[in-house]
Amino acid sequence: MLICEHLSVRYGAVPALRDVSLTVRPDELVALIGPNGAGKTTALMAIAGVLRPERGHVSFGGRPLTGLDPADIVACGIALVPQGRMIFQSLTVRENLRMGAFRVSDPSVVRGRQETVLDVFPALTHRLDQFGGTLSGGEQQMLAIARALMSEPSLLLLDEPSTGLAPKLIESIFTTLLDLHRRGTMMLLVEQNARVALSLATRGYVLETGAIVAEGPAPALRTDARLVEAYLG
Repeated sequence: MLICEHLSVRYGAVPALRDVSLTVRPDELVALIGPNGAGKTTALMAIAGVLRPERGHVSFGGRPLTGLDPADIVACGIALVPQGRMIFQSLTVRENLRMGAFRVSDPSVVRGRQETVLDVFPALTHRLDQFGGTLSGGEQQMLAIARALMSEPSLLLLDEPSTGLAPKLIESIFTTLLDLHRRGTMMLLVEQNARVALSLATRGYVLETGAIVAEGPAPALRTDARLVEAYLG
């Protein structure tokens, strides 16, 4: 499982995370919700090694991750789907997918993984030689998730996967994520639409001004009167 203990992160003098502890167990999809600027993206980036925490520890499957480079954390089985997709717009879809398996030197293994992710996102099959920057927003989000899956992660960190997408595409993306979860992929989901996030999740955490202010089973959080008023409408 993923274990984060007492994470604190600063941007200069500004605290972004304050003593944040959370876990993701092997059978879970965990939602991390909260207002804009609460530190949700910072938490994912600290877990992925993009940011170095000022204090605290992260471990995965019993292995300490704190201080490892992001590439080494990918090798441990964690992949980040960043906010804004962050695909390589000047590379083709095929090249983007290969970048997701950058640690794999065997071309046959890369091809096998590509076939697997194209089964998950068949809409990309006829886009392999198209530049990433020419894809629609929904296709770019599919590509961002597919690129992460090319590393065969045990845990996906997902940062706002529904941003900028039409409702039908959002439904399609989340249906795919649920299917991946049922197949055994753990997930830590940051999603601005708190109601949707908690409807998908096993458990949830609420982050405000860099600190965890509530946690529990997702059904309980969905009916918490204070949370309903603050986030769920």
